[in-house]
Amino acid sequence: MPLPKFEYLKPEDTQEVTELLAEYGDEAKIFAGGTDLLLLMRDGVLKPRYLIDVKGIEELRRLSYDQQDGLHIGATTTLNQMIESDVVKGRFEVLWNASRSVADPLLRNRATLVGNICNASPAADTAPALLVLDAEVEVLSKDGERTVPIEEFFTGVKKTSMKPGEFVKAVRVPNPPKGARGGYLKWGRTRGEDLAIVGVGALIANSSAKLIRVALSSVAPTPIRIREVEKIHEEGGSLSKQIQKVAFIVQEKIAPITDVRSGKEYRRHMAGLVTRRLLTRLFEGS
Repeated sequence: MPLPKFEYLKPEDTQEVTELLAEYGDEAKIFAGGTDLLLLMRDGVLKPRYLIDVKGIEELRRLSYDQQDGLHIGATTTLNQMIESDVVKGRFEVLWNASRSVADPLLRNRATLVGNICNASPAADTAPALLVLDAEVEVLSKDGERTVPIEEFFTGVKKTSMKPGEFVKAVRVPNPPKGARGGYLKWGRTRGEDLAIVGVGALIANSSAKLIRVALSSVAPTPIRIREVEKIHEEGGSLSKQIQKVAFIVQEKIAPITDVRSGKEYRRHMAGLVTRRLLTRLFEGS
């Protein structure tokens, strides 16, 4: 199907973006990577009258790192830029792994990390990484700027906590705890491009189980961080038993569904298995 008719707008700065959103409201959509938006328009799901192209705004292209403040990811930073960044790979390994798992190299040339979370799919690959890293989302409107913890950003299937007239300016990721390691493991139907049946992101301490953070995608209405596993070390026992306990808690706390990709019971089983596999790899240093 052809795209519906729309008016193309190209603001020069973020102030102009907020003014356009305030003026046109729900009739306008932000256009950055467009990898989801254009498909939804082609299929007739969305019919915006205005597309606001933000790719040319210098401020939104910024990908930078500060030793005190951590990682700054502008709204138009592509996933391939994330993958090519030595800082992301070296200091934010879980996010680097997750970025590599999204779609394929051609789409990642266009697709943005901010777009991946704003789409608010329960299967968003970058979301578990951002959850275990305690990321924050910078949201801007004509009324000013506010910061939303990533755990409060997702509110339902394809829903976020953004209000009318707001858009995501950037994502900030604080430095991980000293000595922590992270990874993301995705279980899909094929080795190539596919949405996750289960996606697991984790952050651990190098030498002990005293720091374990686990978050998952594709197992609940939103990406979810399993807070109940984060004090598992207080129960004592061997590392292998603690990992097994973490996997059991994960299976208890998720709410998977049956869809075209998987049955809910298979998802629950694989959530535990992938969690065990990822944590074991991280603690073994592989």
